[in-house]
This record gives sequence, C-alpha cells and structure tokens, in this order.
Amino acid sequence: MNNRLQLSGFLNLNKPEGFTSHDCVAKVRRIFRLKRVGHGGTLDPMATGVLPIALGSATRLLPYLPTEKAYRGVIQLGLVTDTDDITGTIISQANASEITQAQVRQRLDIFQKGYDQLPPAYSAVQIEGKRLYQLARNGQRIDIPTRWVDIFNLEVLAWQPGPTPTLELSIRCGPGTYIRAIARDLGAALGVGGTLVSLVRTKSCGFELVNALTLGDLSPESTTLISPGLALQHLPAIKLDSEIAKRWCCGQKMAIETVNLTTPYQVLDQAGTLLGIGQLEDDIFRAKVVLPSHIDHSMDNNASTRNNSHDPPADDLSR
Repeated sequence: MNNRLQLSGFLNLNKPEGFTSHDCVAKVRRIFRLKRVGHGGTLDPMATGVLPIALGSATRLLPYLPTEKAYRGVIQLGLVTDTDDITGTIISQANASEITQAQVRQRLDIFQKGYDQLPPAYSAVQIEGKRLYQLARNGQRIDIPTRWVDIFNLEVLAWQPGPTPTLELSIRCGPGTYIRAIARDLGAALGVGGTLVSLVRTKSCGFELVNALTLGDLSPESTTLISPGLALQHLPAIKLDSEIAKRWCCGQKMAIETVNLTTPYQVLDQAGTLLGIGQLEDDIFRAKVVLPSHIDHSMDNNASTRNNSHDPPADDLSR
C-alpha cells in the first residue's frame, strides 16, 4: 500500500457469531492501521453474515449503497424472551404442538409487502437520544413507536413440528427491519409466542454472503478492496468535462441538462474516475459527496468479492 495515497474502498465481511459490528470495525482498523472505518447495517452479536465495511473516504458513501437486505433465520415457536431472541431471559413458554405449517404460512401473509413493526426493547433504536437497549438495561419502560418496514418476500425453507416447533425463513426486506421482531410478531399472531434462534444475513448493501471474507482472510498486503465505483454501480452516472468537474468539486452551483432524475448520481470525470455523488435539488445539481483526489485504487476494481448483479434498491440495523 502506498502510504502517500489514501486507502478507500469496501470490504464484504462475514461477521462471526459473538462479535458486535463495532468489534469487527475495531479489528479492521487494527489490521489496516486506519482510523476511518465504518460499517453499513448493524448485526446483533448472535447473528452472522454480510457486514459491509467501508474504509477511508468510502465511509461517506455508505448511505448511497443499495438498501435491500436478505436473511435466513430460524424461529422457535412457543417461547417468548425479553430480547425476542434465544439470548434473552425467558418470559413465557407454551405447548405449540398443534401449530401446523399451513397455519404458519397463512400468518406470514400478514407481513408480506410490509407492516408497522415495533422495534425490540433491546435494540439500537434511539428515543430522545437514548438507545433502547440502554433504557431496557436500566429498567426504564417507555412507549416505543412502531415503524413501517418493507418486506419483499417471506418464504418457509424448513419446518420441524413438535411441542416447540421451529421453522427456517428466507427474508428479503428493506432497511430498519428487525428479524427478531418478525419472530416475535409471528409467534403472537399464532397465539403461542416466538423467538429468533439463529440468523444469517445473506445480502446487504449489494454484497452477498457467497463472496464474503472472514476476519482471518484480511491483510493489508493481500486483501483486495471493492472500489467505490463498483459498489455504486446501481446508481446512474454522469461524466463531466474537466472544467465543469473542477467547478462541481469546489461546490459551485450549476444546472446540468442531462440530469433529470432526483436520484443520486455517480459523478465521473472524462477518464471515468469517481469524483463523488451529486443530486438534483431545485433544478441545481448539488454535490452531496466530493471524494478527495489521489485515492489509492491499487487494491480495487476486483469484483471477486462482490456480486455484480443488483436487485432494485429496497441500511442500519439487522435489519
């Protein structure tokens, strides 16, 4: 790595069980000796799977990555915990042996396309500047507002009947969706309670589990970063000539006739180098993100750690 240049790009990390998302960020900081590291979409410690990591100036691009997520989760019926997952304290248990797979599929229809979801009491959602899990640990009970979440697809992959039946679900959803809450709400709809037993995130921010790296795979000498341009390929792009590009990078307001969508754009120079993100506001093409020049791209432009296909965009919390 050339220390004179700024390292910038993304990692598609397979988060191990037992690690917080912040633990993974701290590990990446130490491995690459870089302070500016962030992640796209928190995963609970018990969960594994795709955790997008941004390094350097790419951290500013996290809000512009695709927002659709995909999960595989195992739900146990007949069990209720205070965290809505198996790591919590058991609140109640019930015999759910009479529940059938047909009933489960029928109740899942309630959640298809989306619903008003109540975030778990133990979650990172902020209320009046406080995280819900902080309030819950302090024994404080407050009214938590529901939030609409988009559910694009719910599919039963496996079903195991018994006194406490388990089912494996495939879930495609939008940002802010708590899979723990789906487990809780499905159990409530069936009248027996439910809790999340395990969770794997298979897709997030356009990155897929099949291409993810483990923490043990990472090294500054051999790891290939995913370039910002590759990560943003779902966005439309516009090329600016050198003079206009300079003005745009300096924050000058300008109208560009070829820009007619309010969606964010990749802004490129004539050589195809990513300059930043622009967006049309009040007929002015404004700079939302301007990337520094002289970024080290010696380790990017390799698609081996990322799937090149993108579903239509549908980012923070497991969710």
